[in-house]
Amino acid sequence: MSFFNNLKKVLHLGSGNDARKKKVFNNIRDNSDPSDNWDMVGELGDGAFGKVYKAQHKTTGQLAAAKMCVLDNEDDLADFTVEIDILSECRHPNVVELHEAYFIDNKLWMLLEYCDGGALDSVMAELEKGLSELQIAYVCREMCRGLQFLHSRRVIHRDLKAGNVLATMTGGVKLADFGVSAKNKSDAAETRHVHRDPVLDGAGGRACVDIWSLGITLIEFAQMEPPNHEMTPMRVLLKIQKSEPPASTSPPAGEGLQRLHSQGARQEKATAVELLKHEFVSGNLDSKPLRDLLLEYRAEVVEEEVVDDDSE
Repeated sequence: MSFFNNLKKVLHLGSGNDARKKKVFNNIRDNSDPSDNWDMVGELGDGAFGKVYKAQHKTTGQLAAAKMCVLDNEDDLADFTVEIDILSECRHPNVVELHEAYFIDNKLWMLLEYCDGGALDSVMAELEKGLSELQIAYVCREMCRGLQFLHSRRVIHRDLKAGNVLATMTGGVKLADFGVSAKNKSDAAETRHVHRDPVLDGAGGRACVDIWSLGITLIEFAQMEPPNHEMTPMRVLLKIQKSEPPASTSPPAGEGLQRLHSQGARQEKATAVELLKHEFVSGNLDSKPLRDLLLEYRAEVVEEEVVDDDSE
């Protein structure tokens, strides 16, 4: 047996499992403990696959969001490698950064850029209001810049929504959660029915799915809920194919927002590059309206924490 094993090595005839495992661990530190380099200093919440902690690097003091996923076995790592590979290869100011990834004791740890402003859906829910037109315009421009970069790298996000747009207190806007994204592929599966147009998905470039989702997300920013959120997935799919693009009924969504969404929704070749030229986002936009909103949000959160401490 040893003779044949050595012969396979010489002829580079390794098994398919070996090749797959090498790919799986390409950007993951296998059998390495994140606690060697990071301290978990708090809990940020629960994600779809596990808890998210606030972490601090032991040497540099850098903060991170530590996303921990409990897996049944090593084979389940394949479900996360696309996201990890994309974040490892795509570095951009408008894309959340992956610092490191670890796998140990059937737990996958992803140390992600810490965005102290939080997800914009949480901001809206806490303040019980949508974003203003100036805030939407600024966030839209930053999202378009991120999409322009991703699409140039043949990456399709496929899950744009307010909950996957993170902010920093300095006015940074980051696209996050690439769990269902695709790289160098032509398929465009959907995970959230209100955010994708199957008609557009079948016409022109597949990146159109992100442009459609961008428009829906802008409406979500304006009125706190995406259109058709109360309908079943099948009814939404039928309605999208037969109806005009959805429009916001919220006053903050002005004429500029409506025109932008209409342009992006029904042009088969609409791109992030083209949308960045639109008057709604091409002007001199300041991050101050967003920063003011985040300060208001932080004040609300701190006040609630003080009240909770007093009640104890």
